[in-house]
Amino acid sequence: MALHYQEYGDKNADLMVFLHGGGVSGWMWDKQIQYFTNFHCVVPDLPEQGQSNDEVDFSIKNSADQLIELIQEKATGKKVIVIGFSLGAQVTIQLMSMKPDLIDFAIINSALVRPITSIKKWIRPSIRLTSPLMQNRLFAKLQAKTLYVNGEYFEKYYKESSQMKSDTLIRILEENMSFEIPKDFQKANGKILVTVGEREKAVMKKSAKDIVASNSNCSGVIIPQIGHGISMAKPDFFNQMIETWIHKGSLPEGEKIIG
Repeated sequence: MALHYQEYGDKNADLMVFLHGGGVSGWMWDKQIQYFTNFHCVVPDLPEQGQSNDEVDFSIKNSADQLIELIQEKATGKKVIVIGFSLGAQVTIQLMSMKPDLIDFAIINSALVRPITSIKKWIRPSIRLTSPLMQNRLFAKLQAKTLYVNGEYFEKYYKESSQMKSDTLIRILEENMSFEIPKDFQKANGKILVTVGEREKAVMKKSAKDIVASNSNCSGVIIPQIGHGISMAKPDFFNQMIETWIHKGSLPEGEKIIG
């Protein structure tokens, strides 16, 4: 298996898998790992990102294939919870479509499922032109700010983003921009929580609505006064929301429900 992963918490407890977004890696879940110590937490780096090697080119489907193998190895009869952000949320949707009975609880945070074809054709030429900026700390700080990557994690973010190959970034962006909900997602049997930030782009909020409508096991919530990256922007709120939803099935009071 080409995926690098780390394990934390209680290895005898239910399995909780964290899937990071594009441009970051498993470290983005540090605050969640510190909180969910009563779970068996597994934090992979997706292909060509973080410490995962580049034996296999990144794709959402290939990532899902490898994660299914990893989850089946680690679950051994446990309940399985998968938490995905952005690119990792797209991978979560893909693997639930491929293995409808594998996951008991899924949190799909900020997943784009409406292809943006008008932008996709410009990805390759624009990345070729702007790739030198990946080495620029000021540019990296501006990018990190949009993901709520603060000073505590900036050096990790900068190191990984500046070392990422242009071809890898192109693959990630092309996969991200062209992803849509697989038809078999409607068969996924686990409970699914869909979240999106109130300050995210309209296409992200429309995507969240599409996901909720595509599977009867979905419930959704719009997080107020937040953009792309609730788990890093407000980790305490995010962690408590997940814990309450898993154990009680309830959502935060006063939040706008997606329906």
